[in-house]
Amino acid sequence: MNHGKFSLPEPVNEPVLSYRPGSPDKKELKAKLKELSRKTIEIPLIIGGKEVYTGNVAQAIIPHDHQHVLANYHKAGEKEIEMAIEASQDAWKTWSNMPWFERAAIFRRMADLLSGPWRATLNASTMLNQSKNIFQAEIDAACELIDFWNFNTKYMEEIYERQPYSPDGIWNRMEHRALEGFIFAVTPFNFTSIAGNLPTAPAIMGNTALWKPASSAVYSAYFTMKLMKEAGLPDGVINFIPGSGSKIGPSVLRHPKLAGIHFTGSTHTFQNMWKTVGENIHNYNSYPRIVGETGGKDFVFVHKSADPDEVVTALIRAAYEYQGQKCSAASRTYLPKSLWPAIKSKLLEQIETIKMGDVTDFTNFMNAVIDQAAYNSIMSYIDFVKEADEAEILIGGEGDDSKGFFIEPTVVLTSDPHFKTMEEEIFGPVLTIYIYKDENYEDTLELCNNTSPYALTGAIFSKDRQALSKATAILEHAAGNFYQNDKPTAAVVSQQPFGGGRASGTNDKAGSPLNLMRWVSPRSIKENFNPPTDYRYPFMEKK
Repeated sequence: MNHGKFSLPEPVNEPVLSYRPGSPDKKELKAKLKELSRKTIEIPLIIGGKEVYTGNVAQAIIPHDHQHVLANYHKAGEKEIEMAIEASQDAWKTWSNMPWFERAAIFRRMADLLSGPWRATLNASTMLNQSKNIFQAEIDAACELIDFWNFNTKYMEEIYERQPYSPDGIWNRMEHRALEGFIFAVTPFNFTSIAGNLPTAPAIMGNTALWKPASSAVYSAYFTMKLMKEAGLPDGVINFIPGSGSKIGPSVLRHPKLAGIHFTGSTHTFQNMWKTVGENIHNYNSYPRIVGETGGKDFVFVHKSADPDEVVTALIRAAYEYQGQKCSAASRTYLPKSLWPAIKSKLLEQIETIKMGDVTDFTNFMNAVIDQAAYNSIMSYIDFVKEADEAEILIGGEGDDSKGFFIEPTVVLTSDPHFKTMEEEIFGPVLTIYIYKDENYEDTLELCNNTSPYALTGAIFSKDRQALSKATAILEHAAGNFYQNDKPTAAVVSQQPFGGGRASGTNDKAGSPLNLMRWVSPRSIKENFNPPTDYRYPFMEKK
């Protein structure tokens, strides 16, 4: 029995390491990259803490050297899914009743391990399997995931502490119970931190989960799972079931004990999952919670008062860091005619200097896109531009998939604000520019607001406060994360809680208490210290 009111230390955002030449951090990382590159491992399913080998195997490769196999991973089938659900429900009995501070201690230890001895492993595995340079890996696989675990545990404490008002003679209490059943966490390839957060955010609140990582990012996900085990996460709390979504999804989504979905991925996939839930709503033991972050067609809008150098830097970083494969990556921009000559010359000049290649060459700013399917899709958009009359490629536009899936940073200029590459999500290093007349500022803001079905991130650059305010008002619903004089990428846990509306998701704000509230079922408890002993009310008395 515990007798004490415990409080977690106040979390702070994890510092980003610089990996300067000669630093111990860079030496350790380089050694880990060599170590992981020299061997091919076998990755099992992990169900109830046990390794499961199905014999149905696929490969984890290096996108910038696609003949290099990092691992052979086993894929889950219907039998393994049922095993994982059973394991999750066995674990739920004790995990959902474990004191909150005991759960918090496990996730705080995860953060501590990742900050120290596991940092190089998760960074190196992310660099190799997802083709990220060290800076992109560091802010993702290390810093953001550490922040998720440190801040989410503190948010849990804050949620539990919020209690209702109690008048004299009454004690009102609120408790936040784990959901009955299991959470299905479906995670993307592009962020190791998101992959780590989607199953663990519900688990922090006492839930158990089935985790299906993206097939193109199983390698780094496996190391994340191993880190969780070392931190003391009990068996069965999170069950690791890589495999085909078309094979895993139907069995999981129709199960009566599905309590929630935590998803990041394509809008089409999310809508199909929601449709499946709707079609099976009468089969569930409770209404499943559905939380999803999906697509984006993120914008940078520029006013005539903006600084061209600031705009160019923002466009390059937002459009081409991690090859444009961020949900928040800048994909369309609206530039005033008066600034276009200055921005054009600086933008093209700087893009010419961008180096692209292997992640182990730290001088490369860009690396490869994730796989052949992504390469083909992105190149199809570029090919469409080449055949179009209302658009032209100003720079880039070429790809090479002979060794790795490399696509040049590409700038498209269009005279049609509804051109295909202004409206559809590309998820690659393609930025489309539309030039507007300075005097049409407000009309073009309205155009920006109404062009895309998505509403994830966006940015406005302006030195004119009135123009800045006007853009913020008109674009109120165009982005769940809106940036003033900054690029629309790199949201930080606790600083810019992340998520968008419209076709971009449910906007449940990862990196804030709002997300954790989706994974609990509150119960109000009223205790009366002086219960009445007569049913009659005073108004019933005789005159």
